[in-house]
Amino acid sequence: MNLEFIQALDDIEKDKGIAKDVLLEAIETALVSAYKKDFGSKDNVRVEITAAAGEVKVFSRKEVVPEVESENTEISLTEAQKIDNKFELGDIVEIEVTPANFGRIAAQTAKQVVMQRIREAERDVIFDRFKEKEDELITATIQRFHNDNILIDMGKTEALLPPSEQIAGERYEIGNKIKLYVVEVSTTNKGPRILVSRTHPGLLKRLFEIEVPEIFQGLVEIKAIAREAGQRSKMAVASSDSKVDPVGACVGPKGMRVQAVVDQLNNEKIDIVKWDEDPKVFVANALNPAEVISVNINKSEKIAEVVVPDFQLSLAIGKEGQNARLAAKLTGWKVDIKKESEIPENIAEIRSEAATLTNKLAEFEDAEDTEAAIDTESKSEIDD
Repeated sequence: MNLEFIQALDDIEKDKGIAKDVLLEAIETALVSAYKKDFGSKDNVRVEITAAAGEVKVFSRKEVVPEVESENTEISLTEAQKIDNKFELGDIVEIEVTPANFGRIAAQTAKQVVMQRIREAERDVIFDRFKEKEDELITATIQRFHNDNILIDMGKTEALLPPSEQIAGERYEIGNKIKLYVVEVSTTNKGPRILVSRTHPGLLKRLFEIEVPEIFQGLVEIKAIAREAGQRSKMAVASSDSKVDPVGACVGPKGMRVQAVVDQLNNEKIDIVKWDEDPKVFVANALNPAEVISVNINKSEKIAEVVVPDFQLSLAIGKEGQNARLAAKLTGWKVDIKKESEIPENIAEIRSEAATLTNKLAEFEDAEDTEAAIDTESKSEIDD
């Protein structure tokens, strides 16, 4: 090692942000191992690098004892005091044992340590950079294929798009730019591992956040998403402003907003429904586009028993049960769908209750109108 190498450590500290003292400490530790390996030493040694000149020295450390049992780690009081008469029992004596050709070994080892630390520092920078993008949307380029995996170019590293996160039937070509959802960023021995997805519900959410200003402004909130990537999804939305229609805001003028998202997802069909805190209403909305006659909630078994008109049964269930399945995922309730003709007594009872409620509401409204008329008449008499 020489002065130029020490100066190079200063440059590395400035450019890579790796402290010079940290590098020197790491080099010294590595040199201890190199010394023991190359010279077959069992001594307890310490390596010292002088930062000013880059000089490397090796010292054997021995404890002063009354009687020596291990010459590798111990020295008698008599021998220690020959070096310096100030030594006492229990003190540590350091004796320089630097080999003649140790400078060459030191230089090679130091270079390896520095390069390793630089790689580790770069990995840390990459990890920190992409850890912040976890659960976010990115646009990146397809770089290459490895077996069934797709490797995505992320600049100084690659992201992994495994088969489980790819949309079935979607074509991927090298050089194409695609939007991806960052599922997870973790560390491995080979550097950061970035897992991205085209199937995650978060991708749908982030795309709508871009297309719908009301979501960005906080007026519309995405409450839940159920997705079967590449085929169909359902999204429940709510509004914090009674003047803002959450479904209409997400659909956009002439369906432009939802279509922009569909175009990014291999023409995946998207049902946007209104969220409601009442599970009966929410389940009914979730089965859109099917009409629902009634919903009965079984809280103990977490089942929503739904009745639909006979001609709407297939629509409510959907192709291969997809509509009902997505509605269940969206609401968190197990959906049991039955057609109207299967439970005629219940339907008659439900319709009777509905008619009664309608009549009561009409009577209440009439009573309010009458009361308002009496108040008006009374006021007129007082004015007269």
